[in-house]
Amino acid sequence: MKRFFLTLLIFTAFTITNAQIHEVGVFAGGSNFIGDIGSETYIKPNESAYGLIYKWNANPRYAWRFSYIQSKITGQDEQSSDARRQIRGLKFQNNIKEVALGFEFNFMDFNLHDSAPKITPYVVASVSYVHYDGLFFAGDRTKFDSSHGTVGIPMIVGVKHNIAPKWILAAEVGVRYTFADDLDGSNPTNENLQNIRFGNINSNDWFVFSGLTLTYTFGNKPCYCAD
Repeated sequence: MKRFFLTLLIFTAFTITNAQIHEVGVFAGGSNFIGDIGSETYIKPNESAYGLIYKWNANPRYAWRFSYIQSKITGQDEQSSDARRQIRGLKFQNNIKEVALGFEFNFMDFNLHDSAPKITPYVVASVSYVHYDGLFFAGDRTKFDSSHGTVGIPMIVGVKHNIAPKWILAAEVGVRYTFADDLDGSNPTNENLQNIRFGNINSNDWFVFSGLTLTYTFGNKPCYCAD
């Protein structure tokens, strides 16, 4: 165990010394919900989403990534392809704020200090905290119960390109699995409201952020050589 922590400390110190290159920028795009109300289409943005993003690049392949994104999510049964949902006719809206920390992997080298045009697909593995309004249904209308928070697992794929010196444009789609089932009000967490839950109570809610990121790079030029 001591050897493991020593190795981790040496790796961290080496990374800080040799890879101080940063990205900061914005995210803009759309969101859509996947749950017990509304359309079952996985990627179908119907509300705007926006936020901030920061990356700390360890080398041309790996980066630590922090993001904050907020959006309104909505669902309408009339937009579903399921006839049972169409007949039911429920709808909802909620406000979500997500803070995420993760690890970004580039499939090809993406040296930020090389001004030559380059492009690479990438994937992001991360964990998040999602703040939202707890909802429940009274008849066919949603009502507010209390604010909640839950853990999420964002799974993101994208492609990025250096469009100008120090500027990087990326397009990405991120599916978020949450450990909650009441973003749409179908399964309230309040024990006094358990008798009005509906839908698949064994399946938690998902939502998707799709959009563009524009980041500006700065920091000391790292040395990626062995010595």
